[in-house]
Parts: sequence; C-alpha cells; structure tokens
Amino acid sequence: MNVAAFLPDNKAIAGVKVHLNENYNSNKELVSSDKDYSTTGNPFVESPRMACRGVSVDYSAKRAVFNVSLDIARNEVIAMIGPSGCGKSTFLRCLNRMNDTIPGCRVSGSIILDGMDIYDRRVDVVPLRAMVGMVFQKPNPFPKSIYDNIAYGPRIHGLADSRSELDAIVEDSLKKAGLWDEVKDQLDKPGTMLSGGQQQRLCIARTIAVSPEVILMDEPCSALDPIATARVEELIEELRHNYSIVIVTHSMQQAARVSQRTAYFHMGWLVEVGETDQFFTNPRHKLTENYITGRFG
Repeated sequence: MNVAAFLPDNKAIAGVKVHLNENYNSNKELVSSDKDYSTTGNPFVESPRMACRGVSVDYSAKRAVFNVSLDIARNEVIAMIGPSGCGKSTFLRCLNRMNDTIPGCRVSGSIILDGMDIYDRRVDVVPLRAMVGMVFQKPNPFPKSIYDNIAYGPRIHGLADSRSELDAIVEDSLKKAGLWDEVKDQLDKPGTMLSGGQQQRLCIARTIAVSPEVILMDEPCSALDPIATARVEELIEELRHNYSIVIVTHSMQQAARVSQRTAYFHMGWLVEVGETDQFFTNPRHKLTENYITGRFG
C-alpha cells in the first residue's frame, strides 16, 4: 500500500510526525523512549470516512491534545484507549464539534468528512451532528415517550413527510438497535422507564434515526451491567456494517472484542495505532506495552 497516496497536501500535514512502520519486523525492539510521542504504526487508511490532520485542542492556556493525525475507516470500529485524562474523549468530541460548547476551548488542524472540513466557518453544526452522532457515557433519553425519543431527530431535520414515514423510521431504528421486540407494544411509555441497558440502546436508536455516517461512543457501557454490556457490544458489531464507529473505552477487553483497529493515547498524544489483533499481542511502543500489561494507567 502506498501510504503517501492517502496523505493530504504538505500544508495540511505541516509539523505532523508519524512513524509509518508498514514493514515492521516483530523481532525489532519496541520504540522505547518515554519522550517519543510521535505516532507509531500507520494511522492512515485508504478512502477514509473521516480524515483528521494535525488536530490539537487547547483549553485556554493548557493543551489537551497534541497534533493528532488519524483516519476513521468505513464500516469499521476503531477503539481509543489510554489513561484517564489522556485526551481520548477530548479528541472524540472534536469529530462532531462538541467541544464548541466549552468556553475557552480552541481546536486547530483539519477534520475532513466527505471532502468537507467540519471546522470551516460555513459549516452548520446541527446537520453535522446528525451526520456524526454521539452516544454518551450515561444513557440520556429525552423526557418523552419511546416513540418521540426516536422521532425527534427526523422531525427537526425534515426526514419524514408523513406519519407513516415517521413510523417506519422509528420501527427501523429500534430494530437496528435490537430494541423493537422489547418495546413495540409500549411506544407511548416514557423512555426513562426502560432499564439502563435498554435506555442506552434507545439512545443508539435515536442516533441511527437521522441516518448518520459516523457514530461516536464515549464509554457507552461504563454504567451498564455485564449482560447489558454484552448486548451493546453485539449491537456495535452489527452496526459497523452500515456505519463507521469510534468508541472510547477504559476496558481493554472491550476494545479487543469490538474493534478492528485500536489507538492508544498518552498525555494528549496519539502514541500508537494498529490492527487490534496485533495491537494487544505485539505492541510496538513501550508506552503501549506498559499500559496494556498494567504497569501504569
């Protein structure tokens, strides 16, 4: 694969440090310098859904994310892991401009979705957040009926011209979220009456209802029991055939189960990216090895 073919122009990648270790030999020593925070592995893919280049995030005078370049592939789950406060959730929120709501936060670099820089001043964040949906750590159903939770997005975005079309969207979204059979006879009941795992799947269905291209998940199972977690993980595997999914998780076991690629963040830097199977069995950077073996984090 010619990685250079997938790099942006020189202006867009100015200052980006990336190790493209495509011909990595498993007998080579790990990249071991604790001060070497340039990215080990290949963060780029062919024909990405989203392309992030040189993304940095500052909160007033403090930098939280440093010069991250990473592609989000089509029909793939990419997991972001790392210690608390390492910048992974901050970077995730860059992908649909959720950081715009934080006073003093400034994002630099470029994030391209379907040829459009989402940080262009002409971009309307409302349709952007329909294209790049977010599922939060704690289930947050609206104080409305199950039906109205799903119908809310299609209504405000004008995706249905009739009640029958809206009914079809609600049913299809709940089916994709694996929730239809459990709630089809109680659509008029409040979404808050559901169990925690059902509420999270309701929130996923609400995200799906506006036909996104990318789904962002910020620790979506941290508030759920093991049974509900397993159901959400099964759902993630089903959804990736139609969507690109980016998941932040503190569970390395979960990252190994649900993702095809994994990215490790450390102190705001993207330290390593790799295919998940290789990532957990043969990490290339000493910091990654230390984290996944429990030496710190």
